[in-house]
Amino acid sequence: MICSLKQSPAITSGCDVYLRPRTLPAVQGSLHLPSLPLKNFQRSVLSVQKPLHISSLESFGSLKSRTSLIKCQAYEADQSEPIELPKVDTRSEAAKKLKIGVYFAMWWALNVVFNIYNKKVLNAYPFPWLTSTLSLACGSLIMLVSWATRIAEAPKTDMDFWKALFPVAVAHTIGHVAATVSMSKVAVSFTHIIKSGEPAFSVLVSRFLLGESFPTSVYLSLLPIIGGCGLAALTELNFNMIGFMGAMISNLAFVFRNIFSKKGMKGKSVSGMNYYACLSIMSLVILTPFAIAVEGPKMWAAGFETAMAQIGPNLIWWMAAQSVFYHLYNQVSYMSLDEISPLTFSIGNTMKRISVIVSSIIIFHTPVQPVNALGAAIAIFGTFLYSQVSPFSL
Repeated sequence: MICSLKQSPAITSGCDVYLRPRTLPAVQGSLHLPSLPLKNFQRSVLSVQKPLHISSLESFGSLKSRTSLIKCQAYEADQSEPIELPKVDTRSEAAKKLKIGVYFAMWWALNVVFNIYNKKVLNAYPFPWLTSTLSLACGSLIMLVSWATRIAEAPKTDMDFWKALFPVAVAHTIGHVAATVSMSKVAVSFTHIIKSGEPAFSVLVSRFLLGESFPTSVYLSLLPIIGGCGLAALTELNFNMIGFMGAMISNLAFVFRNIFSKKGMKGKSVSGMNYYACLSIMSLVILTPFAIAVEGPKMWAAGFETAMAQIGPNLIWWMAAQSVFYHLYNQVSYMSLDEISPLTFSIGNTMKRISVIVSSIIIFHTPVQPVNALGAAIAIFGTFLYSQVSPFSL
């Protein structure tokens, strides 16, 4: 309600009018109004639904004799004003998309570089248990130095956290060593073709061991995965049973790693980067005694002398590079999980395998038959379909 008082020669405006149920105060000053009887005064409620216009109050007693004009107007909005929604900050959205794009580019690039140097090391120095141990040790050292120098904030953990992490670390260790053993026996491309069948293991384990059920579309998406992997294995020119079984065991171990991680680590507030760092440290502790028992320092020393005589100092650079890039690509992948959905991550993982397979075939001149390439393409396509229909990706 807007009220304005017009007097000559001045105009007074902007006063608010309120009707209160209390006793009205006496009006003093140059404006004199006749007294009103309050005998039968009762509380009243005034509701104004439409605009109220009072042109003048000239008929009020002594007000008639004065030249002042009081004009009181009340206005009501005929329509509601539009509600302004909070504006989306396009700059922040663009920055987030750029950040995710950088994560994906780094993830794929670092993974490709790791696989190249890892294969170079294993060709010259075929000790997969030691190679796996060095990659975990390098990552653990990087993170311990980062925490000590406060480059990265150290996680706040307790004994319950490490207890829940233990089965995850066991599965991670088995999967990591099995994949390295596989790549020491067969081509990098073949190992990754077989590892693209991990969704089939995930569904089978969840169905028969955990009793979970899935829609028909999920089971149908497994057909091209299994068929493609089988076709690629049957037509592989340099097929090796140890390499094939290593990739299969790695798939199974990483499925259990994901299951243990979802169940045991639920509610643990640790960032992706620190989570993988803790996982690397515990896996290193688990793996080291087994690596010594299986291969041992004597075999490592003898193999190192032979490799140095054949390759030279480049071997040391290759070993350092594969260890550093292994940690970096895994760290970036865990950091990307903090920014994207599991579906996007699953699609990115499929594209990563394609980049690794193609780049390794080009760099190592791996002979590929057309049927073998067809099997790989079918398996990769099945993995993509699975990522679209799987409840794990939502």
